[in-house]
Amino acid sequence: MKALQIRHCLLLFLLTAVRTQVNPGVCRYPLGMTGGQILDEDISASSQWSESTAARYGRLDFDDGDGDGAWCPNIMAETDAGGPKDFLQVDLRSLHFITLVGTQGRHADGMGNEFAQRYRIKYSRDGSRWVAWHDRKGRQVIEGNMNAYDVVLKDLEPPIIARFVRFMPITDHSMIVCMRVELYGCEWLDGLVSYSAPAGQEMTYRGLDVHLNDSVYDGSMGLQSVGMEEGLGQLTDGTWGLDDFLHSHVYGVWPGYDYVGWTNESFPKGYVEMTFEFDRVRNFTSMKVHCNNMFSRGVRMFRQASCYFRTSELDWESQPVTLRLPVDRVSQSARFITVPLGDRMASAIKCRFAFNEAWMMISEVAFQSGTAVYNTSPTPRKRGHPTNVLPGDDPIHKVDESNTRILIGCLVAIIVILLAIIVIILWRQVWQKMLEKASRRMLDDELSARLAVQTQAFSFHHSSQSSGDGSNSTYERIFPLCSSDYQEPSRLIRKLPEFAQSTEELAGTSSSSRPPQACGSDGAPHYAEADIVSLQEGTTGSNTYSITAVNMSLLSGKDTAMREFPRDKLTFKEKLGEGQFGEVHLCEAEGMQNIVEKDPSEAVNDLSNEVEGSDDTPILVAVKTLREDANKNARNDFLKEIRIMSRLRDPNIVSLLAVCVESDPLCMITEYMENGDLNQFLSSHQLDEVEEIQSSDKATVSYSNLMSMATQVASGMKYLSSLNFVHRDLATRNCLVGKNYTIKIADFGMSRNLYRGDYYRIQGRAVLPIRWMSWESILLGKFTMASDVWAFGVTLWEILTLCEEQPYSQFSDEQVIENTGEFFRDQGKQVYLPRPACCPDAVYSSLMLGCWRRNAKQRPTFQEIYSQLGESQE
Repeated sequence: MKALQIRHCLLLFLLTAVRTQVNPGVCRYPLGMTGGQILDEDISASSQWSESTAARYGRLDFDDGDGDGAWCPNIMAETDAGGPKDFLQVDLRSLHFITLVGTQGRHADGMGNEFAQRYRIKYSRDGSRWVAWHDRKGRQVIEGNMNAYDVVLKDLEPPIIARFVRFMPITDHSMIVCMRVELYGCEWLDGLVSYSAPAGQEMTYRGLDVHLNDSVYDGSMGLQSVGMEEGLGQLTDGTWGLDDFLHSHVYGVWPGYDYVGWTNESFPKGYVEMTFEFDRVRNFTSMKVHCNNMFSRGVRMFRQASCYFRTSELDWESQPVTLRLPVDRVSQSARFITVPLGDRMASAIKCRFAFNEAWMMISEVAFQSGTAVYNTSPTPRKRGHPTNVLPGDDPIHKVDESNTRILIGCLVAIIVILLAIIVIILWRQVWQKMLEKASRRMLDDELSARLAVQTQAFSFHHSSQSSGDGSNSTYERIFPLCSSDYQEPSRLIRKLPEFAQSTEELAGTSSSSRPPQACGSDGAPHYAEADIVSLQEGTTGSNTYSITAVNMSLLSGKDTAMREFPRDKLTFKEKLGEGQFGEVHLCEAEGMQNIVEKDPSEAVNDLSNEVEGSDDTPILVAVKTLREDANKNARNDFLKEIRIMSRLRDPNIVSLLAVCVESDPLCMITEYMENGDLNQFLSSHQLDEVEEIQSSDKATVSYSNLMSMATQVASGMKYLSSLNFVHRDLATRNCLVGKNYTIKIADFGMSRNLYRGDYYRIQGRAVLPIRWMSWESILLGKFTMASDVWAFGVTLWEILTLCEEQPYSQFSDEQVIENTGEFFRDQGKQVYLPRPACCPDAVYSSLMLGCWRRNAKQRPTFQEIYSQLGESQE
């Protein structure tokens, strides 16, 4: 009993501190048909076969010995075509959020065999207006029981908010039916009876119809000027929308399903007005509104909310409560906005939400009044105890709020536990920093703050000594995290018995040759949210590629390309993005022409040829800066990136032009192509073979142009692979476009807010471009040139679809990871990206699908890809 009290104290404390809206995943407790909390007088029916089959006997899995064990109507159940007329009605005495229903037939210890094969549900909040429940696809009929014994539980999707619920049995042929039922959910503490608002509208985004209507609204639907009245719907279903409004929590629905949205053009006054009616006069403390903020697609949170109050039938109060929001130009994440309501008394609230952009989208609205917050169990109403609670244990024991000592004891225990957890976390962090500092000591001593070391010699023996951190030679974009920040993929998949030596063989590695890993004995290099390139020396083990004798010269020799450039010659144009340790800016550089012309490399001369005019003509460049407060390790990694970039010379790789390292902040200056990144470039074009080309404002691009771009990407990757460099984030967002469709590979994509949705965030820090990653990279944390080949196949798919949608756009991030498991199991259930419309079958089957082969050793090399693309253009 004491454990139960502590459990509910903890639950009450957490809910008070964290949640102010209902959670359908938790709100699934029996409301009292089985346990007897719902009284006999609250259960009624349209008819009964006899007194022994009256409505009060229609309790799920409950038999007190007086009746025949179920409710049975006195006539045959009507067919579906005629519509059910008999019903079993339950009065919950107050509004409840109902997420689940259970039904059972009548067996009477072997003496009966009656059950409802199918049924419908109607519900009401006031007892006068009844609404027929239907699922998200409009279906009203619920599949019931197949025998008289088993309990059948059905989720209500969407859930309903009601006081009265009717079960209406139907059958395909005349037969006697009997039912026993239970309702599952929790009390609706909001007290919201209905909301009225303008009807949601339709958006067209890149040719895609986005329906932003409230599809489950149970009130009346009028014209746009009238809209929705006297009902509840998606704004109160306990489920809020994703950051990307084109995707949904619900599988198989249309884009925009989770949101109700309006365009500014349809509202001359500049705001959307919504009215909320409640069951009684309440003391309101706050309102929470979940809004979308994907401003890259013309959607922002409301600029201002003004709420008016009304008690009883009186007029609206003249003084509203107003909240103004600053414009968020950084994060595109959807979020809850809390509007303080100042303890105002009202039975109705009218709020005006002012537009801040072309579109405004809302997915959830919740209210907090007085001290009430959502609990996860109903309030018991005397009589009886549960006999067999479904589903799970019975939580229906009301916390005795008058027992102050128990409540205080619970709170003190919780505080002590939280303090202990904080101490443990802090100690682990200190201990990890000590280990990291010890393991990096040799590297810190070797990498000084000086930019160039003219004649430093790196021997293979010295490289082996400095590989104690288990790092590898890769063209990385970010800094590896320790296992405390990111659960290693290998730990996630050890539970699968099929993961054995075959995984190592398929991924091109073996346990005998695997070198020590970073941040622990079984760690694997992976992503962190930072926009730096980290090249790490390691042994030549087969787990990940390392610096070989061929490319050791990249870290030694004279730094001919590291020229200091005057900061005052840089003119800021635009902020491209930011990472954990710095920012990336688009700038114009005056006088850079002299440096470009003196560079003997072919890669930089290509840039010189593109720049027309005198030596003073500004050149568009990307400037990556390191924050002044960055630690020593970050500075060393930044300097190491400069040294590596200064030696990468290829016509299809972005070149380092100059640096600013004589004072903080440290800067590296790289070329930037005038047409921006390939993803945005292709999104603004259409294929010149499209029939409706005359009716579109988009520029056109030919199929041969697309294949030329893909060939240039393959050429750049062929160069990197010749140096055993692994890019890890190859995608169109990381390719830049110049004149005449010139393509150069870069690494700015992850630092840009525009592409934040392309990365899957793990535990708030680590981010992975999972839609471009091979199965072994996701499951094993292994990045090789073969995994880059996989990413090239996805990049080629992006190019040939003109980046019209994200890879696997129909999948959530979790479903993408599940599909990765299917690639490993190889049982024919894996889903491939479909063939683009303009892609020949030969290119798709031999090249794209070849890049996505399960066995990494069977994938083509970039040399083979480059040759095959060249042949396809002939």
